[in-house]
Amino acid sequence: MILGSKLRTVRRSQGKTMQEIASAAGLSVGFVSQVERGIAVPSISSLRKLAAALEQPVGNFLEVSSESSQLTRSSERLPFTLGQNALTYERLSHSFGGSKLTALLIHEPPGHRTEPVSHEGEELFFVIKGEITVEVDEERVILRTGDSYHFDSTRTHCTWNHRTEVATLLWCGTMDVFGSSEIESPHQIPEKMARSSRVSPLYHVRMSTNFQEDKT
Repeated sequence: MILGSKLRTVRRSQGKTMQEIASAAGLSVGFVSQVERGIAVPSISSLRKLAAALEQPVGNFLEVSSESSQLTRSSERLPFTLGQNALTYERLSHSFGGSKLTALLIHEPPGHRTEPVSHEGEELFFVIKGEITVEVDEERVILRTGDSYHFDSTRTHCTWNHRTEVATLLWCGTMDVFGSSEIESPHQIPEKMARSSRVSPLYHVRMSTNFQEDKT
């Protein structure tokens, strides 16, 4: 079952409306509708808010095993995605009592732009292959192979693969991606992070060819 159908099935089984879920998650009802219909693909951060609004572990909506290991082999990791033409993830980190860190390999397809989000914690990007543009609030920076960027996740942020090849990056953060902790109530997510993420003005800027090819 695809992600949107899973979310809709759980919501209807609870007798809740899209408006109720959207309000609890701090997202627009239009966005929730698009996710349920498979038109939009949420970020893991937004999926986490939707899962909290439905009082479900976020892991219930991820096509990835809940089991983890201290050691992962590249030949044994199973990639997963939240939708077609979206980011592809590989789990690197292990869940154990008291663990705070989550690590993923992220493969971002050409032209893909992630949804601007904000949430508690901190995170770091390290580019393994290709280039990406990172926008944090009104700051925009191009990361090339070998570059890293560490920031406060409460700042509105998104990434954009402005090149024509897949970009691969290491993501490390303190957000509980796989729902290894207890199920969150929407009220446990601070209002600043739970409300619909404001979009950086840069999100609407049309990047010129010169900018895409900028190597300075």
